[in-house]
Amino acid sequence: MADVKDIIPHLDKLDVQLDRLEDALSPLLNNLNERASQLPLLDKAKLFSLTAYSIESLLFSYLRLQGADAQNHAVYIELKRVQQYFGKIKAVEEPEGTRTLVVNQEAAARILKADLAGNKTLSNKLAEKISEERAKALLRSVEGKKRPADDSGASAAEGGEGQGSSRKRRQKGKGRGKKR
Repeated sequence: MADVKDIIPHLDKLDVQLDRLEDALSPLLNNLNERASQLPLLDKAKLFSLTAYSIESLLFSYLRLQGADAQNHAVYIELKRVQQYFGKIKAVEEPEGTRTLVVNQEAAARILKADLAGNKTLSNKLAEKISEERAKALLRSVEGKKRPADDSGASAAEGGEGQGSSRKRRQKGKGRGKKR
């Protein structure tokens, strides 16, 4: 019985703390919809997520106090779900400039070439655009005294007489190329 007498003051203290918690949460929970209707969408999502998380964490704590296996209870699953919402909200709040998305331009060009192989007009337009971009890159490299952009074998076949014929001459002179 000595153990029960020792725990009674702690239970009274817990009861007082729970009453304080109820008093602190009552303004938030009583008119939650009214408060939420006045907030912007992102703040509304934060409010609902934080409210759900606080209630779920209280239930989780209650289960642990009761000695139940709270890790395998549905409340724990709900806590994890609400934490995922926190992650989604944080992703929305993150500025657009800090996100990094790199487009593999070579792969995109290969995909476009493969898809447009049957359509001659679009394929020709794509070849023109690619040759224009290569010409611009060549001009920039000449102006900047840099090494010119390397032409791929596909552009030499599509490019016609321009750079493709000079490339053939260079290959013949070096003894690497075969007659085409």
